[in-house]
Amino acid sequence: METQHFTIDIRASARLVWETMFNDSTYRQWTSVFNPDSYFEGTWKPGTEIRFLGSDPGGATSGMTGLFGVITEHRPYEFVLIQYQGQIVNDVDDTTSREARQLIGSREAYTFSESDGVTTVTIDVDTADTYTELWGELWPKGLAKLKQLTEAVAGGNQG
Repeated sequence: METQHFTIDIRASARLVWETMFNDSTYRQWTSVFNPDSYFEGTWKPGTEIRFLGSDPGGATSGMTGLFGVITEHRPYEFVLIQYQGQIVNDVDDTTSREARQLIGSREAYTFSESDGVTTVTIDVDTADTYTELWGELWPKGLAKLKQLTEAVAGGNQG
């Protein structure tokens, strides 16, 4: 397992970036690069379970697939930490397969740092070797989409 790091600067307040990243409707938009019908169930509050879901991209199953974990840290407009507990395959929680065991205990951190009207978003994600290349391709695309969505709103608020 290795930790991958992804960073982007967004011309908007940390509050606006946070809201764009974690509000349901805009979350679905920026995470569509990971899965076209990506969504989450749960809240971003500490100690709560959160489930990241979408249809099977390969079409092998008819149910939802994804990941589930617990929000272990939550500082609004600054930081969120997720610790994963397993995966979801065809609507069923999986904690015993090889893939699930690789995921359990891995963490994903979101850090927001604002200076002079620009927020730097940093994602640190523990990644099993089999996903390093995929996340290396998808996270930058997701963050670019987040930047586009947020700056469109920020620009509209300035006019």
